Amino acid sequence: MDSCHHSPDQVSHSPPSRGLFFEAPPTLLELSMKSLLRDEALAISVLQQLPSEFFPSLFKEAYKSRHMKILTAMVAVWPFACLPVGAMMKVPDRMILQAVLDALASPVLSTRSKLRVLDLRNTHNVFWDVWSGIHGLDCSKGTLSKKQTGNGHFRYAVRRLLKVVTDFDLRLNLDEQQAYLLQWAQQRKGAVRLCCMKMSICVTPLGIIMMVLNTFQPDYIEELELSTNWSLVTLSHFAPCFGQMRNLRRLHLARIYTNTDKAVNTSNQSLVFIPRCVKSPLKTLSVSLCRISQSDLKHLSQCRRLFHLKHLNLFGVALFNLCRTHLLFLLKNVGDTLQSLELEHCRMGDSHLSALLPALSQCLQLTRVNLYDNDLSTSLLKELLQSMTHLSKLTEEFYPAPLECYGESGHVIVDKFAKLCPDLLDILRSKRQPKKVSFGTEFCPQCFQRCVYDQKTRLCQCFSRPAWATE
Repeated sequence: MDSCHHSPDQVSHSPPSRGLFFEAPPTLLELSMKSLLRDEALAISVLQQLPSEFFPSLFKEAYKSRHMKILTAMVAVWPFACLPVGAMMKVPDRMILQAVLDALASPVLSTRSKLRVLDLRNTHNVFWDVWSGIHGLDCSKGTLSKKQTGNGHFRYAVRRLLKVVTDFDLRLNLDEQQAYLLQWAQQRKGAVRLCCMKMSICVTPLGIIMMVLNTFQPDYIEELELSTNWSLVTLSHFAPCFGQMRNLRRLHLARIYTNTDKAVNTSNQSLVFIPRCVKSPLKTLSVSLCRISQSDLKHLSQCRRLFHLKHLNLFGVALFNLCRTHLLFLLKNVGDTLQSLELEHCRMGDSHLSALLPALSQCLQLTRVNLYDNDLSTSLLKELLQSMTHLSKLTEEFYPAPLECYGESGHVIVDKFAKLCPDLLDILRSKRQPKKVSFGTEFCPQCFQRCVYDQKTRLCQCFSRPAWATE
């Protein structure tokens, strides 16, 4: 047979164009789920007999196609301890939330239901990635959590009371979904436990905040963010709430100002009462863009609940006019545990930072340090970097450009910046291999960018423009 002739089965086809994209065909399971969803009544009727392994896939398909009645029916017979529906809710969805909560309206669920935790947090959860062996999945931690009894069976290590877990972000007023959830929980007080792991409060009326905290279980709050523009007097009314947050681990305070009204009792003009009210050891303390007093810093340095901090952030806190001894004492007390230190835009000068070097050099667990926007000379920066050379766990380091890089009007002298920064980096390189190190100028008032040296000089946009563009 002529080799140039081929049977139809032997004809070779050229490979598809690289520009084409071929979707993988749906799996048999996906086809089965979609087929079942076409008949709502049938889907609901077979849920009691449907194998547990089918529930995650069917729930996701029903969610995507917005079969609300099927979602409600599935929650009522959910065969796992946890339903992390929040992992699929990338944006607030009142209808989905209502469909899920409707199934829990009755205090008695189906006998098949093992649901103990409804997780509304918008975070990835391994539950949806697991296909087998997911009985006993503790979705609040994303890990398997089971206890075995003597007869070889597993029992759930949770109470029978339904727990609804969420994060809560308050912005001025409640949104539609938040209002619905709170109303639902208030109507079922005693039957459900509404738990917030992370609460963010930004410019929210105090009355709304207190109503929210009265609905939640405050002792479940592990992280609290307050950015309120409150005076310390207003904050003092909120202070008793800290005492109820017995598991608080991360506290962020921003834009809280001292009341300048002389008629106000001066005992309220301080952040001192905050650590006194906190009942648990903090892992993270962040105080950003706040005015703190000498007394504040002194009491923070002596507060034992801060002695095991892993993360300390004092961004925008004016430390240049405060006693350096108190911050030194705080750094000494957290030296064994501190992993990140943010002292950006604190306007410290040579004398302040020089006083901190003995304590800073003993923070052996540090992985990140940020000292941008402090007013340091070349000689002090050299001393600082020498003291940091043995901190082998550092992976991120941000240092200010030395004062010698600026002209009299505050503008950046590019030649000096490009020359001094490599010399400073060489100090670290002489003892270890730094992973990520940057030297940055202050923000340019025109383009709001820094000039940065991170093994190469990167100038802000103003320096990158052609000369004619600035004329």
